[in-house]
Amino acid sequence: MTYDEIRKELESQMTDSQEENDKILRAAAEKYTFDGNADGVRAATEMLVERMSEERKNEVYRITHVDGMRLDELHNKIVKLINEDNAVDAKPLAERLYKKITVEFKEGETAKFVSLRNPFEDNLCQLLFKQEKTLNRAPFDFCVYITTYAYILVETGSPLDAIPILRKAMEYNPVDVGAKFELAEVYKLIKNKKKLIEITRETLKVASSPLAIARCYANMGYCLTDSGDYDDAAAFYTASVMMAPNPAIPQEMAHLADLKGSPLRTYDHEHIVSTLKKYDIEFGPNKDVIEISAALAAHYLAEKNIPDALRAMKITYNLTRDEQIKQLILKYEPTAQMAVPRESRPDIKQTVNNNPEQ
Repeated sequence: MTYDEIRKELESQMTDSQEENDKILRAAAEKYTFDGNADGVRAATEMLVERMSEERKNEVYRITHVDGMRLDELHNKIVKLINEDNAVDAKPLAERLYKKITVEFKEGETAKFVSLRNPFEDNLCQLLFKQEKTLNRAPFDFCVYITTYAYILVETGSPLDAIPILRKAMEYNPVDVGAKFELAEVYKLIKNKKKLIEITRETLKVASSPLAIARCYANMGYCLTDSGDYDDAAAFYTASVMMAPNPAIPQEMAHLADLKGSPLRTYDHEHIVSTLKKYDIEFGPNKDVIEISAALAAHYLAEKNIPDALRAMKITYNLTRDEQIKQLILKYEPTAQMAVPRESRPDIKQTVNNNPEQ
């Protein structure tokens, strides 16, 4: 649907209750964000603002704009400059965006802003990172915005400066792997084996796709190659391709054999598991991630909410390859793709306050 069509549909849903209208529009904005529908997000957010008091509109404008540009528009401009290989011009803009976020949306005594993008992340965060404070949903994906700034710092020769920036990004979303992978790249660059292993362990606790888990194992393979632990590196690279194929891994294995000066041995499952345990790493996905996706899939099936149940079931299946789950998915979606990218995030159950004004 076009912007005008979406807007017309939303307007038809409006009631005489301002509170109810706000709920409808917020839910629509989240749905369109999940679907990647920019026109839908714009229509829903514009209608939300239009229904605010003038005083509230001015306050929202103040905290969500920099020099007349909305924060997401500013981030898009920064990304465009990066894609044009113009990190130098992108850097001051990214720094201003970072300062705006950390000043206007800083943590308070009783509440904090988070950029948990959907209820699956909400639940995982609540389980793994117990929160004493009220979690208010931020209006934009601040974890991604701040990670972009850190990336620019690395690209412009300041990797050490990027470390605290990436830790700040994680405060806004501790269960997203993006900032964690960027921090791993920094530790690779500065050759800090201890910190690279630590951040890899952190990432594996929240990784919700085979691709993310495979990348963690590949990072360990890189780290151990660099430190001369060639057999262990080969075990991690093997574990990586067991989780998700990657055409670069055979090249890394060939490089390992050259460094070692002899052919690599064949690694069976038992050896891989024992090698990973040497580094306090379990083979496969975190059981908490599986339990949450499976429980929420069941929750939505019971409510006959098939679209959200399917999203949760696909996460569960991708991590477990459970044939019963596969057949259940195909029952409701015969043409379903079993493997879905990390960006496919389920909209399952809310635990974060969507109305910070309260």
